[in-house]
Order: sequence, then structure tokens, then C-alpha cells
Amino acid sequence: MFNPSRDEARNFLFESWRKRCAGELLTPLEDLTAQLIDKHPEFHAMFSDPERNQDKDYAPDGNVLNPFLHLMMHLTIEEQISIGQPHGIREQFARLTQKYESEHEAQHAMMDCLGEMIWQAQRNKTAPDAAVYISCLEKQ
Repeated sequence: MFNPSRDEARNFLFESWRKRCAGELLTPLEDLTAQLIDKHPEFHAMFSDPERNQDKDYAPDGNVLNPFLHLMMHLTIEEQISIGQPHGIREQFARLTQKYESEHEAQHAMMDCLGEMIWQAQRNKTAPDAAVYISCLEKQ
């Protein structure tokens, strides 16, 4: 199972953006990642300066958006949709896309539920519960 460290995950984001900006060939996952970064112009300067931003910490108080976490959640949701797991995710994504008139904004709404599922699993010291996730999405 692929389980990158914090630094490896961050380096992947930085390198995907560097390659996109340099016009280099990207793998499909790098290309998807660069597309997601491109949709967030507020992150462009940060991802263009890895030496300054590689070790930056973000407090979990919610006052400042963690761009690394935000993009990794986008990638997680993209993967869930592509493989249709958890069951019902594609239908929820389609419904939210119609509601928000944007796939990107639908994913932002989905992040709240993904975060809630992860938080509950950590709090309860259990595996993430897809039923919690889908139930939350249904209320969006």
C-alpha cells in the first residue's frame, strides 16, 4: 500500500507543479495534481517556492487553510470517484455537481464530509466509516 511520509507527499505536490510550470512531461497522477493546483491560484506562489514552504506547519484551528491537506483531499476524492468507492460516491458527486454547478465546488463540499469521517475515526480510534461519509454527503 502506498503510504508516503509528509515530506514525500509534499514533494510530490511541489514537483508536479514544477513540472507543469516548466512544460515537462507529467505522469497522469502528476497531471491531475497540477490541474488541481492550477484551479487554486491562491496556492501558485507557495508551490513555486518549495524551499520556503516545504516545512511550513498549519495549525488545526481552521484559521488558515492547509494547502497540502486541501489538495490531498481533492486527490482522495478524485480517486474515490474514479473507482466508485465508497458505494454511492459517484451519485453523490453527480448530485453535488449539479447543485453547485461545478465539479470543483462539489468536491469542496465533499471535503467537509470526508474530514468529518476522518475526525470521527480518529476520535473513536476506529477505521473510517464510509456510512458516516455517505450519510453526511446526503445532507449536503
